[in-house]
Amino acid sequence: MSTNARDAASTPPGVLRKATPNDAATVARIWHVGWQDGHLGHVPAELLPYRTEGQFVSRAQKRIGDMWVAVAGGETVGFVVVKGDEVEQIFVARSARGTGVAAMLLRKAEDEIRGAGHRRAWLAVVAGNQRARSFYSRLGWRDSGPMSYVVEIEAGPFVVPTHRYEVDLTDPADSPR
Repeated sequence: MSTNARDAASTPPGVLRKATPNDAATVARIWHVGWQDGHLGHVPAELLPYRTEGQFVSRAQKRIGDMWVAVAGGETVGFVVVKGDEVEQIFVARSARGTGVAAMLLRKAEDEIRGAGHRRAWLAVVAGNQRARSFYSRLGWRDSGPMSYVVEIEAGPFVVPTHRYEVDLTDPADSPR
C-alpha cells in the first residue's frame, strides 16, 4: 500500500463535536430525511402524521445536551444521541452515507456509554430497515430479538415494533476498529 493510500485509509471521515443549539435545524433536516429513508413502509401508518420536519426540529432541540455531530468539509453530516445505555438516535446525511461517518458516530456513542459505566449498549431499529440492521451487525452489534419501542408523540405514547440490538462494551483496546 502506498503512503498516500495508507494516509487516506487512516484519515477520519470527519470530526466529532458536542452539539450546540445552533445545530438543531441542520440536525432536524438530516433526521427527517434519514427517518423517512429508514422508516417509511416499516412503521405503522398512524405514526407518519407525527413525523414532520417541524416536529424533528423540536425533537432535536430537546436532545442537544445528549448529542454529538459529525462535521466533514465544514458541514454537519450526521449526529448521534445517547440516553443512558441507549444509542437513542443515529442518522447520517445521504451525501455522507458509506463514508465511515456512521461508524465514527456509533463508536462515539459506545465510548460515551462505556465511560458512563455501562457494560452493554443497546438501540432499537425497525425490522424492515435492512441497511441499518446490516450496518449494526457489521460493527459487532447483535440482534437480540423483537421488542416494542415506545415513542412519544403529541397524542401520547405510541408503540413501534422494532428489534433490539446490543453490543458488549469491553476495553476499547480489546475491540477491533
